[in-house]
Amino acid sequence: MHPLEKFEYCPKCGSHHFVESGATSKKCENCGFEYFMNASSANVAIIKNAKGELLVERRKNEPAKGMLDLPGGFAMPGETAEEGVRREVLEETGLVVKDVNYLFSLPNVYRYSGMDIHTLDMFFTCEVEDETVMKASDDAAECMWVDPDDIHTEQFGLRSVRWGLITYLERQITHRPENGEALL
Repeated sequence: MHPLEKFEYCPKCGSHHFVESGATSKKCENCGFEYFMNASSANVAIIKNAKGELLVERRKNEPAKGMLDLPGGFAMPGETAEEGVRREVLEETGLVVKDVNYLFSLPNVYRYSGMDIHTLDMFFTCEVEDETVMKASDDAAECMWVDPDDIHTEQFGLRSVRWGLITYLERQITHRPENGEALL
């Protein structure tokens, strides 16, 4: 279900004459108010430890409860994407992020409470201060370090995280030096 289908009445004047005005908006024929349903911002952290292993979580809640995931979540109003990914990593793992670098973004549809929430998921590499203080919390039931060669993307419950991991891992393979070659 598209989220706009849930909006039957105008949120400004309460009129029932709140009609589709385009693929992403509804407009009130009574007061002229127009509401746009844009993608929500979400952030995903890709974190490596000193051994080159990736930080992976097991989801505590639906959607995809029990499946694997990467730290991250929705941005809060008023925060930057970088602030959001730092906050989510701290909330879910107890790790303090000291460096954040943007990688890429992917569109996603996040099904929650019977609605399809359209998101723009931004992927970041993050460096943490002390990887030994990791403790699962908030949305994470468990946190673990996994060798990139042991990552099976089909075990990750959210579509954009699977595609993000595939993209990230493919980029790592294409940027690996061969036969002692140095990266330029």
